[in-house]
Amino acid sequence: MNAAPILAAAAVAVAVVCCAAAPAAEKAALPVRAKYLVLDGRVVERADNARLAVGAVSKHRANPLFGEDKPWEPRFDNLYANVLHDAGEKLYKCWYSPFIVDKAVTRTPREKWAQVPYRPRGREMGVCYAVSTDGLKWRKPELGLVEFDGGKANNLVVRGPHGAGVFKDPRDADPARRYKMFYKGRGMCVRFSADGLRWGEEIRCAEIDARGDTHNNAFWWGERGKYVGITRLWAGQRLVGRTESADFRRWTKAVEVLRGDKENQTYAMPVFRHAGVWLGLAMIFRPRPNRVHCELTWSPDTVKWHRIDKGVPLIANSPKRGDYDWGCAYAAASPVVLDGEIRLYYGASNGTHNGWRDGFLALATLRPDGFAGYEPAEASKPAAVVTRPVLCSGRTVRITADARGGTVRVSLLDAGGKAVAAGGPIRDDVTDAPVKLRGGADLTGRRVRLKFELTKAKLYAFAFGD
Repeated sequence: MNAAPILAAAAVAVAVVCCAAAPAAEKAALPVRAKYLVLDGRVVERADNARLAVGAVSKHRANPLFGEDKPWEPRFDNLYANVLHDAGEKLYKCWYSPFIVDKAVTRTPREKWAQVPYRPRGREMGVCYAVSTDGLKWRKPELGLVEFDGGKANNLVVRGPHGAGVFKDPRDADPARRYKMFYKGRGMCVRFSADGLRWGEEIRCAEIDARGDTHNNAFWWGERGKYVGITRLWAGQRLVGRTESADFRRWTKAVEVLRGDKENQTYAMPVFRHAGVWLGLAMIFRPRPNRVHCELTWSPDTVKWHRIDKGVPLIANSPKRGDYDWGCAYAAASPVVLDGEIRLYYGASNGTHNGWRDGFLALATLRPDGFAGYEPAEASKPAAVVTRPVLCSGRTVRITADARGGTVRVSLLDAGGKAVAAGGPIRDDVTDAPVKLRGGADLTGRRVRLKFELTKAKLYAFAFGD
């Protein structure tokens, strides 16, 4: 191990608590993972003067990335983007859902918007396709696949679907089903495609029995051998619904899995897997200001959901009226996780949800594993976070934390709480930084607890290493 990462990690203290003599009720260790996110409520056993807070996103200076610049894009509304970084093709792909027909927009001159309330009429949604080599500069190719206004020189892949969730499914043995679409058509429906561009016929899935007028999304859950679909239900307000399927054709009836309240409604929730945890990007619709922002949720099983830092946006609206995302921010499905950052693409609009507005694709970024972390609840005092028992699978602990201007302190404790080793402190922002524990016995293969002491710092994740 070279000295640089050790020095970079010299500002973190991890307390590992041996569980050999712990009561029987405490002996059930967490499943072994490559990395543990502390936002996962199954990981942390005790938090003293510590609060779980969402991470800080940075909105990209290139925003907005693209807007409504085609005749078949009169109104993006919520965009409902699905962005995939296809590493094999070295290409970013985006499927998005504008209203390709909106007579209120096309027949009302912009100069009259301030005088005439927006009332949607004669609308039709479609699915469009865009590509990029860097995820910033996007191109809308003329695909020649779908007729619009007498011609096919457009980037449409299909007309009709509302709120289509699109994903690539490399595990499916049938190449004709490589890409999958989950959406509202005549009720809830699915389609299949070999290339994401040429789509098969609509397959109705009436058994789902959901309203579905949202950003629908679906994904494969390998451990359970099933697909899960996330959609919308309605009971006097917008609710998040869940359905599942073994073959992507026959589904269960959708059931409610998350709701807000009438003043903070759960409008949509793309779901994805990250470091062994299911995370959701919940769009919160606030009827009184008529605006939408994005909050963070987590789940152990895609059924029971927990809101993190409730009421605090992960992707917030701009405070400046008229900015590209002042009115609404709708997260795209499945963030793009790169080595140095997490990319959260989102649909943005400069006006209110039910008003006149211009729509765009935009980008916010997070530090690695930076969805949420623990920090001192009272900033002037240190905090302590203690994990549940976990199997120690290496001689060092690797941590991800923001500690510049503060410290994350590490100590090794025995079953009685006595410090027997130490490795810190760290005083910098670090990602997967190794902290070699000194002064104690090798606990590899034994159940341990980790204790993190935070002073003006934020802890996101930990792992074991050699």
